[in-house]
Amino acid sequence: MHKMLKEKLWAYIVHNNPDLMFNLQEDYSVTRYLDEKVNGIMPMAERLLAERKPLYVIEELCVNEMTEELRPSRFLYLREMLEQEFPDDWQRLREDGLLTYEIINIMECCREIFESLTFSIENKDNRNIHHTIVGHVRKHLAKNMGTTV
Repeated sequence: MHKMLKEKLWAYIVHNNPDLMFNLQEDYSVTRYLDEKVNGIMPMAERLLAERKPLYVIEELCVNEMTEELRPSRFLYLREMLEQEFPDDWQRLREDGLLTYEIINIMECCREIFESLTFSIENKDNRNIHHTIVGHVRKHLAKNMGTTV
């Protein structure tokens, strides 16, 4: 169970939070992070096993609990926004193999905005947040990629 939960958590991070993946790899702390998260959820997993819940239900509940603080994914939000609002830049970055790297740079550039506007699951569709982020991304692209504003 422990190994399977670690694998599922890592897969979630790779797909939804590559910024965290890179930071963990850079700090050589992937194993420690995954072990801490999975060890923290094991009492819940053991309780659910004792209640004879199906394994797929236990996996889903545990992964949801371990990833709660990682949602919503700022990376996926910015990736979708970049594709919709700046399709030419999105395409060029994707073709150049720089899309993930540049989205992580944009995440850093927008960190204060996400935090000051308390970006969350409840308000991720808020148009004011969207427009504020689009404005900062437009400036970032103009400054760093030569995109016209």
